[in-house]
Amino acid sequence: MKNLMIIMFLAVGISATAQEHKSTLDWNTNLMTAVDKAIEQEKPILLFFTGSDWCGWCKRLQAEAFYKPEFEKWAKENVVLMELDFPRRTPIAEETREQNMNLQRMFGVRGYPTIWFVNPKKNGTEINFEKIGQTGYVAGGANAWIAEANRIMSVQP
Repeated sequence: MKNLMIIMFLAVGISATAQEHKSTLDWNTNLMTAVDKAIEQEKPILLFFTGSDWCGWCKRLQAEAFYKPEFEKWAKENVVLMELDFPRRTPIAEETREQNMNLQRMFGVRGYPTIWFVNPKKNGTEINFEKIGQTGYVAGGANAWIAEANRIMSVQP
């Protein structure tokens, strides 16, 4: 009986440890919302072009970097997050699909994951983006990805 209790406690402990970290980040999906937040907070926008339900490298980037506490802390302090999803099996609103496709064309995105850092500039209803730089999957986990993002953002004009 004592061995059974120990095994049960170990199983519960391993299961709890293996649980994937749940992100508390606010990933915007509406461009106007992200632009307004970025201007208000004086932060660049991180545009994450992804294929959420089919792109293996996108899922790997999220698991190794974006779902880690280090990334969450960095993102909350440094950027406004925007996800631009191109799923194959998961339906999304037509308005969102069109918005994402327009941004994909604007930034010349040809593969996933692609991440652009931009500073939005608003003039009435017109929005312009000052491109800071781009990246994608970076091997080495959250800290390696953050180091690359910091390098890109440090060369801002």
